[in-house]
Amino acid sequence: MTESLSQDDAKIQAENHSKCVDRFIELANAMKDEGLAPGVVSHGLMSASGIYATYAIAGNTNGLNQAGVEKLAGLYQSNLENIQKSKKEQASNS
Repeated sequence: MTESLSQDDAKIQAENHSKCVDRFIELANAMKDEGLAPGVVSHGLMSASGIYATYAIAGNTNGLNQAGVEKLAGLYQSNLENIQKSKKEQASNS
């Protein structure tokens, strides 16, 4: 049975998430500033994310089965949709 996070734990998790995102964006911008095309950097980050997500879910020696791939792809899609919604809201408030 999955336990829900306390409000403090959820806040800490959200803060840690934000710090991780900021660090990845800083790294991506540094790579772009070193001359890599943004599309190449984006593809590299996406590939690294897929590799690390597989490790986080299945460990070093296992891969995801088809259902796991579909579930992870759905999470990526949902996250991307939320990002686009947020960007549109920010643009309309500017």
